Amino acid sequence: MPHRPSAAGRIALVALLCLGLLACERGTPGHGAPIGVAAKPPARAARKPADAVNVLRDRLLARDGAGFARLAVPPALHGELVQGWLQGRSRWPLDELPLDARIPKMLASLQEKNAESKLMATFRRQFAGADRDIDQAIRTLVLFGGEYVQKEADYTPEEREHVAQALVAVGDWARAAPLSDPKHAQAFFGALVAAANRSGIDGKAGNAAYAVLGMQGSLNRLSPFIATLLAQLRIQYGLDADASLRGMDVRLLEQTGDTARLRLRYTLAGQPIDAIVPVVRIDGHWYLADFVRRAEVSLAAGTGETGVKNLTSP
Repeated sequence: MPHRPSAAGRIALVALLCLGLLACERGTPGHGAPIGVAAKPPARAARKPADAVNVLRDRLLARDGAGFARLAVPPALHGELVQGWLQGRSRWPLDELPLDARIPKMLASLQEKNAESKLMATFRRQFAGADRDIDQAIRTLVLFGGEYVQKEADYTPEEREHVAQALVAVGDWARAAPLSDPKHAQAFFGALVAAANRSGIDGKAGNAAYAVLGMQGSLNRLSPFIATLLAQLRIQYGLDADASLRGMDVRLLEQTGDTARLRLRYTLAGQPIDAIVPVVRIDGHWYLADFVRRAEVSLAAGTGETGVKNLTSP
């Protein structure tokens, strides 16, 4: 019977595989300028349908998590989200990350005393040289992830198709990457431990830390941590999220009044991705319709409301 990694041991494999999905539609910081160092003038909300993708891509490459949140939704909704963070009702746009609910626990683990030594000890017990077990675990994760996406009501048909392609690409990358090599793991964990401690976010406080810092403060502190993680995926394991973002080709397929559909093509882990993305115009600016919808849902869920304000309607 194959060896199954413990819950503690899965931190390496799950982090490497699931966080690789940040390169798909739900956004990925790259390895560009540090947070707070703007390479361009302050970005403005999209005036054209295709720019609904382009302005967010630029914020991600600039390490500007707070700017991403500001441009991803209309100003009125952004204001509600800011209040939602302070009141513990919403954590959007963290909801867009595959491991959003695990980030506090991940930070807490990385901030423990002698965290790097503990993680490496677990890695050596569970993963070092276990290529066959890792390969099977990745296949299982990709299969489970694909089934989940197809069944989860929160995904639109366009998202299901997009994420399905990304899962296959990331799965193929993960099986070819040196995930069982202790040298790569040592550098990976060392960088993450340092970044977690630099973040200034108290991982032990859990979600309460986000309420204290608020949306902008939390995103400003998390952006460098996530950027470090993605940079290490590139350096240690060859997954270049920046290349995917910079190589995006965004074209308008059709527009009807205040709604439109974009065709998004890019390369992820060496494989071509071809996706359809719906966008919506609200008060003269264009936004990704799914981002607006999920931001609204996050506020409604935080208050226990059963309905969601229909900001995405013309």
